[in-house]
Amino acid sequence: MIVKILFFGVTADIVGKRELSFSPHLNDTAGDVFNALISDYPQLQSHKLLFSVNQEFASGSELIRDGDELAVFTAVSGG
Repeated sequence: MIVKILFFGVTADIVGKRELSFSPHLNDTAGDVFNALISDYPQLQSHKLLFSVNQEFASGSELIRDGDELAVFTAVSGG
């Protein structure tokens, strides 16, 4: 099983790329994948992160399927 993970803004700077492929375990949730990313890239912890699965905000409980697209980005504010 392979999923695509996209990184935006400072998260791409931390990871050093805008996209990577990831092989989650069977029955992994979005939270499992995001925790693995934070383990691999601990600098991500210093930012308020948002996550999505297939372009929908993720709570972390979503079951990941082959071919899913996950994204990691920081909260953006404006005015």
